[in-house]
Amino acid sequence: MKPLEKFFTEDPKWHEKIGAIHALLERVKISEEQSGDVLHLRKLNRILSVHASTAIEGNQLTLGQVTDVINGKPVWGPPKDIKEVQNAWHAYNEMPGYTPWSVDDLLRAHAHLTDTLIGESGQFRSGGVAVVGSDGTLLHRGALSSQVPQLVEQLLDWGKTSEAHPLIKSSAVHYRLEYIHPFRDGNGRIGRLWQTLILAQWNPLFAWMPMETLVHHNQALYYKALQDSHAGAQVDCRPFIDFMLDAIANSLYKYIDVAAQTVVDAPVNVGVNVGVNVGVTEQILALLAQEPRLSAKEVANLLNKTPRTIERHLKALREQGRIQRVGSDKTGHWEVVERS
Repeated sequence: MKPLEKFFTEDPKWHEKIGAIHALLERVKISEEQSGDVLHLRKLNRILSVHASTAIEGNQLTLGQVTDVINGKPVWGPPKDIKEVQNAWHAYNEMPGYTPWSVDDLLRAHAHLTDTLIGESGQFRSGGVAVVGSDGTLLHRGALSSQVPQLVEQLLDWGKTSEAHPLIKSSAVHYRLEYIHPFRDGNGRIGRLWQTLILAQWNPLFAWMPMETLVHHNQALYYKALQDSHAGAQVDCRPFIDFMLDAIANSLYKYIDVAAQTVVDAPVNVGVNVGVNVGVTEQILALLAQEPRLSAKEVANLLNKTPRTIERHLKALREQGRIQRVGSDKTGHWEVVERS
């Protein structure tokens, strides 16, 4: 099989960005070691990732509804959207069993993501496919279906043998999967999952980073980076790699901000009840740092607390100057104030 020709030009700034991400990972590791409830925070991050990755593709469920679906609670919503969330949760939890350079595992992950939702779940598409903008204009036409199996095998073989840094390699594979568009549906979800998988195999911390949330918040830039990467005569995914390096760094900053809240300015002899409240406060700050538009009710659902309890904590945090409300109660958002 012919080796894959190079499909990106390197930017000298990448070395600086990679160095910064390495330093951030060390800070994340230290922050996690100091955290009082890592497992719960990791679950919250994964819920946020599932919500963001499905929302990018048009899923209408709110974060609170997604949380209820994952926790097995009844949800009133489109059955397709509910199944999509259940599938994504399953696929992300199966990550430790995937090998990123295995075509069979890629197909298996796609089957998990699209189970009962499309006719060719877990199979490469049998027909042509095109990406069309909201105004109906053709943005991109995927590879010929007859070429898809070989192109995907070629891409994963490149990933397995390439000496590119995992941060670069994972972004390049993500882009190329979108470019080939190997599946009838679910290409965006599998691309984001596969990048997370490649990064998690390099550093396990990435399994829990809210990268999809950052992509969701910058969705227009995400699609622009994809378009810019094949706008010229030759494919060059340098713009997409640029975008993803920034998104990865921002997701690490978010996680560090969250974990930093565990270092509490309180006497060493605090009682058990205070300790429990500190944990709730930390989790509220974690959620608001990542999803600033959450309502008190949605935070309560995520943390399995009563809305009144959450409102009491929000009031205390505002009085302490640790959060502030920007805009109205209905349309505004929260800002977590940096602590010196």
